[in-house]
Amino acid sequence: MSDADQLPIPASPEPRVEPRAGDADREAVADRLRSAAGEGRIDLGELEERLDRAYAAKTYGELDTLVADLGGRPADGADSADDVLVLKPKLANIRQSGRWTVPSRIVAECRMMHVEIDFTEAVCPHREVTVEATCGAGHIRLVVPAGWGVRVDGSSTNTGHIVNKATEAPEPGAPTVTVVGHPRSGLIKIKQRRH
Repeated sequence: MSDADQLPIPASPEPRVEPRAGDADREAVADRLRSAAGEGRIDLGELEERLDRAYAAKTYGELDTLVADLGGRPADGADSADDVLVLKPKLANIRQSGRWTVPSRIVAECRMMHVEIDFTEAVCPHREVTVEATCGAGHIRLVVPAGWGVRVDGSSTNTGHIVNKATEAPEPGAPTVTVVGHPRSGLIKIKQRRH
């Protein structure tokens, strides 16, 4: 066969870079493992082994495998109760901030009060997070870290009262927050921390 008859060799695909896990991510998984042991879902020997692997993990993928059998979504695809955070202030404002683990779905509803959801120090094991935000005269404010993606879902209503200042393109492997917003006379504001 001549050189002209030879098929070109396809270029090998770029290797996929696995997102790096941080200390907060490792600690969140360790807390989840300890809770599972306390509930009797894993024995103490297995807990010790998984904790060693959790603290040595470098990527989200390595951490995910350690808790894959401890829950998540039921087979029918419905959200489990542990995977939904409900924020409904009645008499005082709510501020969800600091170090916390982000569920795949957050429901924030307020009439007159204010809700702030600050993701900047949070641990997020999900690539997609949905925030269902409904407000009357109150305000809902979301703060996401640099590198995260944010999109306002097309089913949102009264979008003139939704201000999205988090317009950076997300980094590869970073979470994306989808906001389903229904403000009335209030305001939903989304802000992004800079690097």
